[in-house]
Amino acid sequence: MIIKVYTRKTSEKDYPAGLANSVHFALVDDKDPSRIIRLNNDYGILFAEGKISGENTIIPMGVAAPSIIISDKGEIVIFAKRIYEDGSEVTEDLGQVWCWKTKDLMHFETIGLADRAQFDRYSPKDRIRTDELFSADRIIEYWNPSAPDGEILPDYKFPLLKGYGDPVIFSWEGKRYFVSTYDNLHDVGIYVREADTVAGLFKEGTKEHLILPYDPSRNLIQTFWAPEFHVIGGELYILFAVSGKQWGPQCHLMKLKKGGSIIDPDSWGNPVRVVRNDGSFLAGDGAITLDMTYFKTNTGSYVVWSYREYMGTPRDTGSMLFIATIDENKPWQLTCEPMLLSRPLYGWENVEGTINNEGGYAFFKDDEIFLTYSGGAANSYTYAVGLFRAGLNADLMDLSSWKKSITPVLSFYSVDELGPGHNSFFEDEEGRLMIAYHGEMSMDSNLRCDAIRRVFFKEDGTPYFK
Repeated sequence: MIIKVYTRKTSEKDYPAGLANSVHFALVDDKDPSRIIRLNNDYGILFAEGKISGENTIIPMGVAAPSIIISDKGEIVIFAKRIYEDGSEVTEDLGQVWCWKTKDLMHFETIGLADRAQFDRYSPKDRIRTDELFSADRIIEYWNPSAPDGEILPDYKFPLLKGYGDPVIFSWEGKRYFVSTYDNLHDVGIYVREADTVAGLFKEGTKEHLILPYDPSRNLIQTFWAPEFHVIGGELYILFAVSGKQWGPQCHLMKLKKGGSIIDPDSWGNPVRVVRNDGSFLAGDGAITLDMTYFKTNTGSYVVWSYREYMGTPRDTGSMLFIATIDENKPWQLTCEPMLLSRPLYGWENVEGTINNEGGYAFFKDDEIFLTYSGGAANSYTYAVGLFRAGLNADLMDLSSWKKSITPVLSFYSVDELGPGHNSFFEDEEGRLMIAYHGEMSMDSNLRCDAIRRVFFKEDGTPYFK
């Protein structure tokens, strides 16, 4: 077999430059060149990082004319020239190329810019033979995985609900609960569904309980976004964002009173805006915060949220992920300075003017924490889910503890739904790990609809969804 690297032709309709200008891989049968297996379902695998301007904005980057070689060390090196989003060359890269290396065509390390001349002696081309290096079947299964034999797939028909974004399914005191951003009511108010089973949450006629209404007296007016249930220090909270009269969502949380009922609005305390360790707000004028999530590891309790400055202006920073520690007894106040975890530098995160890292949510497996997040457009087919991994004993305020995947783990090329993203995780009645997310019904739709799939794992622990 031959491994081939290539970029795809840009399609304004369904494959924009941020996706097309990345390195794609295909296995080609050298005995029958018409037999081609496109890895990752013909979605990009390697994305160059964008640049950060002097004004702290992101300059998107792609690649063109990729090549692949085998070095003297036995490593496979993939390199390509960087280009701007409009296809023009990056003149300051003269004589340099953007590089990655791999030993198995499954795990890649970014080298970054390197001199092209060091590779010329290998007579670089867009393909190499793999027969003596790798098992083609193993590579195919890694990038185009199927459900394990005999495993049961969930029977949740898409769309489960129409007009509900950022879905969360949660178990509490023997009941199941569903909460989301309620697009059908212009994102005003927090509504909760209660049922005995997950399937019951989506039955026609299931009652919706308004637990946090529009209330100008409390400055609860607009953008009731991305509510999540979390147990912190033994107490139940909802983390969410909301705006007052002036648009600008900010992270808040509210606590369930002792003995209270989730579906009773009077059982919830007054929302509290999240503050820094010095008592100041997370964001000042011109900045927004949203999509806060919580998790606890062996090294402490953490929150991750999305932060953005100057949205919709030439100085738009794009939304970034920040992380900080909290005290479980006072979770609305950080206990350290926030650390920048991620910016949307990859083309799939930064598509057609949408510059997003948002919607973080974590689960645990073995000795690792898996933190998913979303990039691309939240109500478009380009939305996709990325992944961070770290050890449960790692200091998560040390950026080197985290490993960020170059390739998204969920996209409109890996599942039937368009624009899958802003997910959460839960266990079903059989104890199987599941993912809930929203997607689109068509390329032209902006109606976010909910989906559920089962979580499986590749040989290296990377999650995939069926």
